[in-house]
Amino acid sequence: MSALNTFTVPHTPPAPGFWDEVHPVTVVGGGPVGLTTALGLVRRGIPTVLVEARDTVSVGSRAICTSRHSLEILDRLGVGDRVQERSLVWDRGKSFYRDQQILEFVMPNDEKFVRPPMVNISQADIEQYLWEALLAEPGATVLTSCEVTGVQEVPASAAAHGTDRTVELTVSAPEGERTLRTAWVAAADGARSAVRRAMDLRLEGTSYEGRYVIADITWVNDWPTERFVWFDPESNRGSTIIMHKQPDDVWRVDYQLRDEDDPEHEQRPEVIRARITEHLEWLGETDAQWEMVWSSLYSARALALEDFRHGNVVFVGDAAHLVPIFGVRGMNSGLEDAATASWQLAAVVLGAARPALLDAYAAERRYAWEQNISNATLSTLFMTPGTFGYKASREAVLPLIGARPALRHLVDPRQSSATHARGSLINWGTPGSRAGIHPGDPVADTHLPDLGTTLYRATDRGFTVIGTRGTAEPARRTADAFAAQFPQEGARVLELSAADRALLGIEGEHVVVLRPEGLVLAVLAPGETTEPTGIAAGVAAGRTGSRYVTERRTRTPDPEAETVETVWRGISEGLDAADDDGSRVAFLAKAVLLLATNHPEPAAVREALDLAAQQR
Repeated sequence: MSALNTFTVPHTPPAPGFWDEVHPVTVVGGGPVGLTTALGLVRRGIPTVLVEARDTVSVGSRAICTSRHSLEILDRLGVGDRVQERSLVWDRGKSFYRDQQILEFVMPNDEKFVRPPMVNISQADIEQYLWEALLAEPGATVLTSCEVTGVQEVPASAAAHGTDRTVELTVSAPEGERTLRTAWVAAADGARSAVRRAMDLRLEGTSYEGRYVIADITWVNDWPTERFVWFDPESNRGSTIIMHKQPDDVWRVDYQLRDEDDPEHEQRPEVIRARITEHLEWLGETDAQWEMVWSSLYSARALALEDFRHGNVVFVGDAAHLVPIFGVRGMNSGLEDAATASWQLAAVVLGAARPALLDAYAAERRYAWEQNISNATLSTLFMTPGTFGYKASREAVLPLIGARPALRHLVDPRQSSATHARGSLINWGTPGSRAGIHPGDPVADTHLPDLGTTLYRATDRGFTVIGTRGTAEPARRTADAFAAQFPQEGARVLELSAADRALLGIEGEHVVVLRPEGLVLAVLAPGETTEPTGIAAGVAAGRTGSRYVTERRTRTPDPEAETVETVWRGISEGLDAADDDGSRVAFLAKAVLLLATNHPEPAAVREALDLAAQQR
């Protein structure tokens, strides 16, 4: 593949009679999220139509960082190995204030995990592998160069495909305008979703002020595959620059525009080349030979639909929500949406579950967006501060990080990790059980030495019931119940040793049920008397009625980090609330005095004041 992937899927008119049928599911959008959704449905026996406005893969690297959980999702679709083999693996990154390193982070990379924590690969390459897989499926109908221009839900003449409604999509195709009739729609058509626009739905949330130029360059060098960030470098004072290495000696360079920069001027190729050249020369790469192959402009946004399901239309990926790029949660969270939506939508289409199951999807994936935003907001406010207060506080923090390591919490990019579904309506757990893991927790693909294989190789897809020799009977009955309720998924029992269970985080003799996408669905205590058929039926109905309560928190508490963040945010917002410079000075003086009165060691207060004075 070249640095600019040009893989195409030419438009092929559908078979005669296609426009007269009512199709079970139509996926709108041929990016990685739409393709993953479509493959997940087709592999479950659901004839699926995919509509895509383009006939090529994405231009440029776009979402370059693919997480462990995303690799596991792609594994189940048969393309995980291709993606990893093509990728560059990484697990660490460095941040600098000017030319001084202030942070080095390392992501968990325990050898028990099958996949690495993160790989770099162009989004276009992932799309190509998914396209090739989908085009090989006889149950898939692909319509490229076709744009959805209208959406209308109407009563069906007869109930079919799990619903008594039909969605009529107006499609602008090369052969003219057509009406595509479908029972269900998975809208995966991105941030500018045509489906969302046609339904007059709007994303709500926060759009941040900062803007970034992003560019792909080819540059041969011996730098390691890590995440590099420079705050306030000499090459771009008052700004931030990010660099990531990709396959084929391609580097992704992101740099922040200053308030006074004209975005139209800054997007000119000669201006971008001058900016990048200046940065590489500042890094000592004075003889760097490189070529720019793609560029774009980005603004950070934290927006989402209030509800990810509207009637017979389910929204996935950027069509449902947007997250800032910091921490690489965009495509990764979208693939999580697709993995959940595909098995649940298939169950509804086949009549194994009620449409209410899709309400559970909407609620838990909206909560997953909240988790991502909770982690990404702090990074965004620090990486691209949009107000006087946040800019001033960042300028204060950066010189102090070397002397006060606790402040590194503000610089930590908090890289993407699998979100949880604690609190989901379809979870089940025994009140008071202590299994080490909770319903809704993600379980990574793990080497299981005593079983002689890995978790995913032992389970393939479908529901997995994990038991022990002592719980073989309840585990078997539980698997039978889920296999009967969800025949398109099936269920398999894994009898694991205590050592292998510990690698998965499972304690004691609990029976644990995993969902098809790898989340814990149920934790059954030894002696659990609830009939498994009732639990499976509750999942199919979209609500199990479990009395098990798990704390729904968006981030793991860290008292010291929370204190730092609280003070930083308070100072930033206090500065923004002040009317003039005099008010800001008075606010800061009062803040210091009040914080000092709560400090038990006067000498430490004096030391802090002296350190602050030295940094002026």
